[in-house]
Amino acid sequence: MEGNIVIFILGPTASGKTGTAIALARLMAPAQIVSADSIQVYRGLDIGSAKPDTAARGGIPHHLIDVAEPGDPGFSVARYRELALAAIARIHAEGGRAIVAGGSGLYVDALTRPLSLAPAGDKQLREQLAREEQEDPGSAYRRLREADPATAGRLHENDKKRILRAMEVYLSTGKPLSAYGGDFRNAQGEAPPWPVALFGLMMDRKRLYERIDRRVDEMFRRGLAQEADRLLAAGLDPSLPALQGLGYKQLIEARLTGESMESAAERIKRDTRRFAKRQMTWFRRDGRIRWLDMDVLETPEAAAREILEQLKRDENNEGL
Repeated sequence: MEGNIVIFILGPTASGKTGTAIALARLMAPAQIVSADSIQVYRGLDIGSAKPDTAARGGIPHHLIDVAEPGDPGFSVARYRELALAAIARIHAEGGRAIVAGGSGLYVDALTRPLSLAPAGDKQLREQLAREEQEDPGSAYRRLREADPATAGRLHENDKKRILRAMEVYLSTGKPLSAYGGDFRNAQGEAPPWPVALFGLMMDRKRLYERIDRRVDEMFRRGLAQEADRLLAAGLDPSLPALQGLGYKQLIEARLTGESMESAAERIKRDTRRFAKRQMTWFRRDGRIRWLDMDVLETPEAAAREILEQLKRDENNEGL
């Protein structure tokens, strides 16, 4: 296989991406892992983001974890791309393999589809839009549907951060974000900066949902509620992007409203199942992804071996 090929392991939350990436890195040593998770970038958001600890990483270097403070409202897809590209370049320079693992579709697209030239942010306009949205919840999405239906169609109506960004671009330039390629889409069909191989993990929906429920229960046992309490006690604004992550958002809301932890836990499970469904919808639109059936493979180690076998077959076929 090509020496600088970058391998992506994608899929919905709780599908086994982290374990598969670590298992594959061991098989392909020297290899290093680059996270493509929009919450793992933040320091202190460990349990709720399912961030692998030092023991779980098994000595495999990980990148793009703990690179931003939770109080930083400006960590963007563009910033992620800049840091991830630099990490991958260092891995290649050291003679290693780069494995990107995560479920944030925007981050994956940012690495495999060059970013467009959408304008820089306008802080004053963004703050004004945020105030208007707070006064009239849902107004930003309604305006976006009129101004840029293409962008509105690919965003969930609760994705406030990206809705406000899209409105910011439209109002500051008079052009819809979709005219710039969606701020991350490769509208011109350009090639990624290196060869890529994308693998997705899939499984029966019922089994996936059971795994999600068990994961949430385990997060609570490990102290997820206390982790959210620490973030709230630090005086962080609950509307920060970091605190919109699954688990943190619901628990902070529960603390502020007096909702029980049992009720919050059920909401986390429900919202995580819905999120997993949206992730699969996103990834299934990408015809480059080769899907691995985890109901058949069952373990991360088996999935890693299958990925390696497919890569070897690719190499042999190229040599014919």
